[in-house]
Amino acid sequence: MAKIGMIGAGSWGTALAWLLTNNGHEVTVWSALADEIEMLQKDHEQKSKLPGVILQESMQFTTDLEEAIREKELLVLAVPSVFTRSTAARMKPYVSQGQKIVNVAKGIEESTLKTLSEVIEEEIPQADVAVLSGPSHAEEVGRGIPTTIVVGAHTKETAEYIQNIFMNEVFRVYTSPDVLGIELGAALKNVVALAAGIADGLGYGDNTKAALITRGITEIARLGTAMGGRFETFCGLSGIGDLIVTCASMHSRNRRAGILIGKGYSMEEAMKEVNMVVEGVYSAKAAMGLAEKYQVQLPIIEQVNAVLFEGKPAAEAVKELMLRDKKIEVSDIPWK
Repeated sequence: MAKIGMIGAGSWGTALAWLLTNNGHEVTVWSALADEIEMLQKDHEQKSKLPGVILQESMQFTTDLEEAIREKELLVLAVPSVFTRSTAARMKPYVSQGQKIVNVAKGIEESTLKTLSEVIEEEIPQADVAVLSGPSHAEEVGRGIPTTIVVGAHTKETAEYIQNIFMNEVFRVYTSPDVLGIELGAALKNVVALAAGIADGLGYGDNTKAALITRGITEIARLGTAMGGRFETFCGLSGIGDLIVTCASMHSRNRRAGILIGKGYSMEEAMKEVNMVVEGVYSAKAAMGLAEKYQVQLPIIEQVNAVLFEGKPAAEAVKELMLRDKKIEVSDIPWK
């Protein structure tokens, strides 16, 4: 049994806290919101974000960040990406040398273009930082539906330690040394999921969805490998796997927001309607900043940015994608 601090009590943090408690670990859940902690203590259910998942009586809840961190063998950082830096800065005084932190949020910091693990390492240099990602909706993990995910870490020992903490008969965990590739796949798939949702909102069909998924992973891998990620990672769970589930499921807040935008909502209206953090909106601008820095083309992500931030009609964005210059699909396959 391990003592674990869950930093964040949203849908994903709550689902993982439930899973880890089922695995026999002692879990303390922290939130900065006093009313959220009061609800969890009283009802043992995250009624607003993960209704129907009843949390175990042994689980502890607190607004005291030091209590959630001190003497814990593992910290799981599960706050939205926009709060990763500020939360990490608050955590720093309480984190011991070599204490393991696994980040489970997905995103890129817009102002610095850093991945979230880079942000955490910058704010908490004494920590041993890893990432956990893959096709894993909280709504399904909290119901014990079979799920497969990947943990990325700088050392094999840390990756295998986290693998053992999380893994059970319905939650299979693989390991990988490609932390950068895992994080880029996780963040950029949210932008493509917005595009998939927009296409749904416009009334397009399966052909369009398949095209967006296929060409979307091409864009993600193009940028990711230019930045130093491994191509194999983008073919795996945190790449094509996460992209498929996020583009296809109504559990996906990015897809749901995209559907509303395709129906004519503004980006702000869609985010308000979804009533949860839509990570793809924050990653979209960062992706274009990285594309410029590494001189790669991201036509789908570029059009998503135009729709989100420039008021471009979604149907016009699709038309431009379809009428781009003629291309060969795979450029390094020679003709006979």
